[in-house]
Amino acid sequence: MPLKILIVDDEPNICSTLQGLLEDLGHRAHSCSSGEAALELLSQEYFDLMFLDVRLPGMDGLATLEQIASRKLEVAVIMISAHSDVEIAIRATRLGAFNFLEKPLRAEKVTLEVNNFAERQRLENEMRALRRMAGAAGEMIGESPAMQKLRADIRRAATSDSRVLIFGENGTGKELIAEALHDQSARRDKPFVKVNCAAIPRELIESELFGYERGAFTGAARRRIGLIEEANGGTLFLDEVGDMALETQAKLLRVLQENELTRVGGNQPIRFDVRVITATNKNLHDEIRAGRFREDLFFRLNVIPISAPPLRERTGDVRLLATHFLADLGKNRKPKALTLEAAVMLESHQWPGNVRELRNIVERLMIMSDDDVVQPEHVRAALPGLAGKIESVRSDEPALPTDGLSLREIVENFEKRLLENTFREARGNVSQMARMLRTDRANLHRKLQRYKIK
Repeated sequence: MPLKILIVDDEPNICSTLQGLLEDLGHRAHSCSSGEAALELLSQEYFDLMFLDVRLPGMDGLATLEQIASRKLEVAVIMISAHSDVEIAIRATRLGAFNFLEKPLRAEKVTLEVNNFAERQRLENEMRALRRMAGAAGEMIGESPAMQKLRADIRRAATSDSRVLIFGENGTGKELIAEALHDQSARRDKPFVKVNCAAIPRELIESELFGYERGAFTGAARRRIGLIEEANGGTLFLDEVGDMALETQAKLLRVLQENELTRVGGNQPIRFDVRVITATNKNLHDEIRAGRFREDLFFRLNVIPISAPPLRERTGDVRLLATHFLADLGKNRKPKALTLEAAVMLESHQWPGNVRELRNIVERLMIMSDDDVVQPEHVRAALPGLAGKIESVRSDEPALPTDGLSLREIVENFEKRLLENTFREARGNVSQMARMLRTDRANLHRKLQRYKIK
């Protein structure tokens, strides 16, 4: 993605030449002639990189660099000077300068430095994305028709910058969907910033979103950029947006309409470039009728609606998820296998807490059962409200083998044995099998043909 670059030099010809070169490279470049002007611009707008001359009228480059560090303004700095001075270069590096270039600036050297910075930024953002994925509570596991549709919706929506509103019950993985939209988009190398609108107190949400100026309120000892500015160039994920106060909704609507914000206590508008993804577990149509959510904001946010399916509608995915969670939770302890009957019992539960509830139950099974195998009685103890015992699979069915097998192979073995057992129980009646397994006949016929079950 193109960088936003600030040039600070009191020589107009250097500013114009460097700006032209950077724009030819596909970046957006701005210039000013003093350290004071640079600090003012940095307080109003986000820049990825800055070329800063050492010798400037008034505040010199090193003093400007010190102010950037003390104010915690996030910008990488390349110092430039007509005089090669090792001491100045060392001091600039200690103050956080990315590099030091000597005038006259050569086009090939500037190009190399900018490309190196862009590559470093790309790798850093990629590492952040990987750490975020590694730290996620789960993955988008599942092969049900509902999950296949969801993946297709994500692929299509990720190619645009249009706003997305994710609907879904608690525990359905709305944050994972938002992360997938970001990671598959052209903004993947830029920040992904999450805001839980329900977790932040109402009196603080505006200062968190928009930032604030020094002295804006008691305790505001210094300027702070908001989460929208933090997400500049990337994606802002507003989780539980239905819990946002009406007053904040009105301000957010104006910010989204104009693509600019004003910090709390400030009067200077700040432009930003952010893709907004929102999520809610509420029915916003009901909230609008009740006067708790603005209809005009809803239309701004609901450009591309995506529904996160509840687990009870994801036929077959409970077994896949349970197997995945057992393997994941068993990394640092003795792994456990899952009997076929125990898996079918898990499948029969309605899972009002969705994937989050399932993971918690699997973790409970891992900890509370001493056996190497999760048996039906373990499931009954973990889910005392489970309605009835599932008789479609024999209790003496051996545990699924897992040693040396991939997740796909484990799942395929499980699925084949389940279908063979259900085929016997239904005496070959495919319609009855479909009712027992809660799946459609066409899908069931394909599975039976694939595993050569007759």
